[in-house]
Amino acid sequence: MFELSQDHEDFRMVVRDFAEKEVAPNIAKWDAAAHFPTDLVPKMGDLGLFGLVVPEEYGGAGEAGDFTSLCVAIEELGRVDQSIGITLSAGVGLGINPILTYGTEEQKQRFLPDLVSGRALAGFGLTEPEAGSDAGATRTKAVRDGDDWVVSGAKAFITNSGTDITSVVTVTARTGTNEDGSAQLSAIMIPAGTPGFVVEPAYHKLGWHVSDTHGLTFEDCRVPADHLLGEEGEGFKQFLKTLDDGRIAISALAVGCAQACLELATDYAKTRIAFGRPIGVNQGVSFQLADLAVMVEGARLLTYKAAWLKDELHAGKRSVKEVKQAAAIAKLHSTEAAVTATRIATQVFGGNGFMEEYPVARFYRDAKILEIGEGTSEVQRMLIARGLGLPA
Repeated sequence: MFELSQDHEDFRMVVRDFAEKEVAPNIAKWDAAAHFPTDLVPKMGDLGLFGLVVPEEYGGAGEAGDFTSLCVAIEELGRVDQSIGITLSAGVGLGINPILTYGTEEQKQRFLPDLVSGRALAGFGLTEPEAGSDAGATRTKAVRDGDDWVVSGAKAFITNSGTDITSVVTVTARTGTNEDGSAQLSAIMIPAGTPGFVVEPAYHKLGWHVSDTHGLTFEDCRVPADHLLGEEGEGFKQFLKTLDDGRIAISALAVGCAQACLELATDYAKTRIAFGRPIGVNQGVSFQLADLAVMVEGARLLTYKAAWLKDELHAGKRSVKEVKQAAAIAKLHSTEAAVTATRIATQVFGGNGFMEEYPVARFYRDAKILEIGEGTSEVQRMLIARGLGLPA
């Protein structure tokens, strides 16, 4: 059965120390100003966080890293702040992973070293204003014109797409029609600064204030033909595979959120005095925290089982179907547990929980998107049902 190794636990302490020293003292002011801390990204790169699943020839950890280590890092960053956690999760899962998995050697050599080092970030452009869960409804088009692709369309809610160090965004675009009449989708890399590539103003979001999120517009955006990622017409399959891995990473982010709520609420229940005694004496509070502890433990076990299966798949010991099912189960349970955890923690804090000076308020705002991004809870239930053999 799976378990975290001592190396994983030692690594956890390294990332926790980084998060508490580099993120915790600054996060309240960053959140209030909706400021993306560009200078933090290279520091994360120096720690090796962006290279945990990347071979050594591109600057990564090689055999010293694995997907489980990435989840440990995301959890620990997410325990201090969810925005910083998603910056890493998206930077690796949505930025680096498609290039690493489907890119040519030239594409890997061009983009990966800077992405792994934290000198650059990459985005993943799938969602559109009218194509979210129904990714097959993509309207962005790419037309071949000689030695170029000309891309036109729009993307929505794209993470890490408009920072000062964003180097490239990989987007899905219609490049033709399949025999059954459905849209043929391909993945195309569009470097930042390409004429016709317009980064729209940052969204005014409910949560994840420190995460960089923009809409993107492509107006006859011309890129060389060799910017096609993988085979023409394979973009939809590529991005679905990318999302499978991303769901495990989001589960780890949710575990970090729930763990933070458990710690914050438990400490508060020990020190907050009402009617002459700590509120944690009251069963109305203590039972809620007991339930929260169960939710955290369950979420963590499901997440790291899925991460372990992902590493076992990489070693040729597991099936894709098995990992997909575990990823969907972990994502569904962990994200819904995180949302519940923030509600419980805020309730324990009472009126103080509604005040921005207390971190539980930030976690409360940040948690909801976990049930939406990387596939909604409804999509996860659909995938789990299919995994049980029920009709599609």
